[in-house]
Amino acid sequence: MDMRSNNHQQQQQQVLDGSDIVELVENEKVFDKFVEQKFQQLDQDEDGKLSVTELQPAVADIGAALGLPAQGTSPDSDHIYSEVLNEFTHGSQEKVSKTEFKEVLSDILLGMAAGLKRDPIVILRMDGEDLSEFIHSPGYEAEIVSVYFSAVSGCEEASLSDCIVKALQSLSVDHGMPPSNDPWVMSNIVEPIVDSCLDEEDKREKRVSQERFLEAFKRVVERVAQRLNEQPVIVAHSENTFDGSGIRRLLSNKFEFDKALNVGLEIIPKDRHGKVSKEYLRAVLDTVAPSATLPPIGAVSQMDDMITEALKMVKGDDGKVVKEEEFKKTMAEILGSIMLQLEGNPISVSSNSVVHEPLTSATFLPPPPAESPEEPSN
Repeated sequence: MDMRSNNHQQQQQQVLDGSDIVELVENEKVFDKFVEQKFQQLDQDEDGKLSVTELQPAVADIGAALGLPAQGTSPDSDHIYSEVLNEFTHGSQEKVSKTEFKEVLSDILLGMAAGLKRDPIVILRMDGEDLSEFIHSPGYEAEIVSVYFSAVSGCEEASLSDCIVKALQSLSVDHGMPPSNDPWVMSNIVEPIVDSCLDEEDKREKRVSQERFLEAFKRVVERVAQRLNEQPVIVAHSENTFDGSGIRRLLSNKFEFDKALNVGLEIIPKDRHGKVSKEYLRAVLDTVAPSATLPPIGAVSQMDDMITEALKMVKGDDGKVVKEEEFKKTMAEILGSIMLQLEGNPISVSSNSVVHEPLTSATFLPPPPAESPEEPSN
């Protein structure tokens, strides 16, 4: 894309790297005021402490800011909600004081900031201009011809409508296209526009020629660009490359490595001799993952395969009970194996999701601090 397009993209995006959150938490005056306001909102019985029930709205807001589905809709995310609540209550049913509330909220916010610093999120406002420029760019037709062959490959009996939908999924945010595989985009943009641009006979047409496909596809994409111009879509875009460098840094710092391992070892059971079963290697690895700049287990399938292979190498699933030092040594071997694999074959991951709410909708997140007016000089 040309310079004008690049300038437009820069104007239409916002990078969330956690710096605003750090600034807010470290601004004691602003953060104290925020905590006071939120505490009063949550303290329904005005007894100066928060019960488990009163904490629920704060937990829900934190989950929303983390991008979790609503509480009660997924066992995996419900587990995280429970962990957030336990951070406040320390696993008890006792009420939480304002001081405790502030301390935990500060830790959670700074944890989120650290995650954003490591993996920034770019908020893109897609208004159709970039997509329109792509349509009229010199390389458009050549790229879409390639898309055509990909779309019809292996599905010669697919209808024109199906081919266009499949082809749209090959356009990325770099083209100015919101993620077509997002259910909201599919049901609110892709399907209605394809439906309106093709008559019933066209929709059912099969064995579509290249010329016919190009003509229909361009009509659809132009209409998508028009729709985005009328109603822009906000997309959260993130990308990360796991190349083993985070593991190398962790393994080279024995103090940090032991510290990360000890956190994981604290949460797993031990026998009366202090020994640990190797079946917990995966659980401890998941705890250590953030310190090694690795994704959570289950988040990236390629990484999960790599971890499984590393565990097989050390017979991690044999259930053998070992001394803590041997457990730590085995964990270092696993991380070393993963590091070498990533250095040879880095794994790149990107994700795009439509943002349906304003970025400040999570009520537990304070707004950026306004600049204080300068004190008048005497």
